[in-house]
Amino acid sequence: MSNEIGELITPPRILLTPGPSLMDPRVYRAMSAPIVGHLDPWFTALMNEIQLLLRRVFQTENRTTFPISASGSGGIETAVVNPLEPGDEAIICINGSFSERMAIIAERSGA
Repeated sequence: MSNEIGELITPPRILLTPGPSLMDPRVYRAMSAPIVGHLDPWFTALMNEIQLLLRRVFQTENRTTFPISASGSGGIETAVVNPLEPGDEAIICINGSFSERMAIIAERSGA
């Protein structure tokens, strides 16, 4: 019996569930690329290009359009905390755990 363990090779599948999701092979290749630091000039140029593309997608000229590296909850927190200040009034319709989390975040921000 051999003690060598081979490489994990999973078959491609179409998953029609909330996740995990099947990704394009280009995404898998990008995820296996060497890591580049956030202060590297190449990274800065890449982020500038991503910002340009995001402004196109969201049809805005706002220079502060940028991606965030976070979970969905991190995205919710970013979207709630940045525009709200203590004392602001916010209307959040609760229809599940994520909208409930959004209301909790807004309340904790003082809004």
